[in-house]
Amino acid sequence: MSTNWRISSFNGALLAAYFIPTWTIVAFKIIISPIHGFYERPNIAVALFVSDHLQLAGMATVRLAWLLALGKLTVVAFFAIFLVLLTRPAIRKSGGGNEALAMALSIGSVISFASMMMASTVGETTALKLHATELLMLLGTAIVMVFEAPARPQTASETLSFEQPQLLDNR
Repeated sequence: MSTNWRISSFNGALLAAYFIPTWTIVAFKIIISPIHGFYERPNIAVALFVSDHLQLAGMATVRLAWLLALGKLTVVAFFAIFLVLLTRPAIRKSGGGNEALAMALSIGSVISFASMMMASTVGETTALKLHATELLMLLGTAIVMVFEAPARPQTASETLSFEQPQLLDNR
């Protein structure tokens, strides 16, 4: 069994498996049709808050929808970079992809927290539950990253020990 997976790496990979497809689909729906995509279920709290409290013109609402899509695509990009860095065992063992994961967690937490606050303001309970769940997933991984012991550098004696068989037939 492979023991070179850190808890934060495994948890980050699971988060990436959720956020990459979900937020990519939501962002591309906004890019294709800004107003229609902005008023779909994952973004309805933000759209209602903007229309009720900010009273923006049509083009300003489109720009805000595109800004939300850009923020979500930025989180998706950082999760994708993290997954690419996770494929290299040397980087995975040393925790080298933690910066990309930390950026995805921080930007995603800000977006989810703001969306959650807007959902509570406009009274959208299903959107509130969705954004609170996403925020708790992101914060849970951030807490794991904070309390996980730092990666120790791997020495040459750990990679090649005399206890491990080096050849298939040592006779």
